[in-house]
Amino acid sequence: MIDIKFLRENPDIVKENIKKKFQDEKIGLVDEVIALDAEVRAAQQEADEIRANRNKISKEIGALMGQGKKEEAEAKKAEVAANAARLAKLEEKENELRDKIKKDMMTIPNIIDPSVPIGKDDSENVEIQKYGEPVVPDFEIPYHTEIMERFNGIDMDAAGRVAGNGFYYLMGDIARLHSAVLAYARDFMINRGFTYCVPPFMIRSAVVDGVMSFAEMDAMMYKIEGEDLYLIGTSEHSMIGKFIDTIIPEEQLPHTLTSYSPCFRKEKGAHGIEERGVYRIHQFEKQEMIVVCKPEESPMWFDKLWQNTVDLFRSMDIPVRTIECCSGDLADLKVKSYDVEAWSPRQKKYFEVGSCSNLGDAQARRLRIRVNGKDGKYFAHTLNNTVVAPPRMLIAFLENNLQADGSIRIPEVLRPYMGGMTEIR
Repeated sequence: MIDIKFLRENPDIVKENIKKKFQDEKIGLVDEVIALDAEVRAAQQEADEIRANRNKISKEIGALMGQGKKEEAEAKKAEVAANAARLAKLEEKENELRDKIKKDMMTIPNIIDPSVPIGKDDSENVEIQKYGEPVVPDFEIPYHTEIMERFNGIDMDAAGRVAGNGFYYLMGDIARLHSAVLAYARDFMINRGFTYCVPPFMIRSAVVDGVMSFAEMDAMMYKIEGEDLYLIGTSEHSMIGKFIDTIIPEEQLPHTLTSYSPCFRKEKGAHGIEERGVYRIHQFEKQEMIVVCKPEESPMWFDKLWQNTVDLFRSMDIPVRTIECCSGDLADLKVKSYDVEAWSPRQKKYFEVGSCSNLGDAQARRLRIRVNGKDGKYFAHTLNNTVVAPPRMLIAFLENNLQADGSIRIPEVLRPYMGGMTEIR
């Protein structure tokens, strides 16, 4: 959410930013907010004048009563009563106007970083760099669920009977591999100085409103019926929410946390044939990383976060590349975002396995996460990145480590988490 003072003083910049995100239908919200803000300030000024006048009259009433001028005192009391009624209406008007402003401000997209490429959608995202040599073996690589089925490692039919489409049972060595990847990712991030955390898997609506846009919430979140609780779509939501309504001493920054959680997503919309199996599902597990830091340090942390994911995948011999999201592909709260994509030798192309985002002070402003610095209080910056999400990571892992005889090679870094196994047969 943009600072309303910035919007008031720089409406043309905000409108131009909306155009860069190809959301022209939101341009009118800028003038609407400015008009509503003017109404709020006028109502607030009148209310302040009434309060000041009330204090003055109260003193006059005391003086008149002391002088025995009861009739004049009663007239002043009537004036106070009339002012109280007017003040109540003004306060009600202020609250209504502020609610409208808040709704508009939460719809207007954040100001993107100047380095973000301008484009309408993900087809115009820009490749930044490749890491590792993508290899296409001289033997056929089956679809990922077929590989898992060869090891009796997945049962989607039973999951369909139990929970419906978008769920699965992982079994045996494939299930063990899934857990091994998460355990390795946890230790990988701890070794990079991040504090490990297992957060709540449900959050209140106030946190949901603070961490994501309305469009994202509708497309992702499962609401718990009858309660003010949502299942998390990613532990980033719960982890950033940890700091809601806090004032952090500047010397305690940065907060660097890595978290494990299950994730629950509606995954609305039509998806292609390559998104069958465990590519898009309603429940999965993930290791995440978040940073809460000073504004001037967020670009540096952004580069560190996406590099962590690249290094993790390369340590397992999986080729990856980084993609910068263009303006039209950025969610409204994001300032800048990179996707990390893994190589699929079966498809002979890369596919997304993680996303790294700098949200500036947008989440902190919504959640009231402030920093107490030597020059006063200010809003923190927040960032997040996927360490690893095993369903998609498993696809990349199985395809890149499948051997000609049908066995799965276990990279050296994962062997301690697989009981010393060097391959799955």
